[in-house]
Amino acid sequence: MGRKSFIRKREILPDPKFNDVVVAKFISSLLQQGKKSTAEGIFYGCIDVIQERTGDDGLKIFKKGLENVKPLLEVKSRRVGGATYQVPIEVKPARRQSLASRWIIEAARGRPEHSMAERIASEVIEASNGRGGAMKKREDVHKMAEANKAFAHYRW
Repeated sequence: MGRKSFIRKREILPDPKFNDVVVAKFISSLLQQGKKSTAEGIFYGCIDVIQERTGDDGLKIFKKGLENVKPLLEVKSRRVGGATYQVPIEVKPARRQSLASRWIIEAARGRPEHSMAERIASEVIEASNGRGGAMKKREDVHKMAEANKAFAHYRW
């Protein structure tokens, strides 16, 4: 950690098509090996697939799915007197969003569909309905935090 001053958050530019910062962050977490145009193509294709399958606004369903996956609590390891405790803490909004997008992408990569756009679309549709791999990950994190609620007094 730096001792001099606080690190300023970088200002993220919105994506070109929807003019949305959340979409731009999702695309950035989707890209591999710096191929941003490929990641954009995958995401916009995913939005088209969502609109095809549901007949509703693809961006709206994407945002609903992302909102459903966002975790409220997580556990952090704290070392107290030689023992390590899993202490439940609240998740900050920026981390909430990045975890949700990471979990959706991770769950989509494990799906059997042919193209990545179809995989993400399926995962987002399931997340908006409260199912899927990303929702399971969120539930597991919440269960872990609930199970370790007794150690909440070690939070500082």
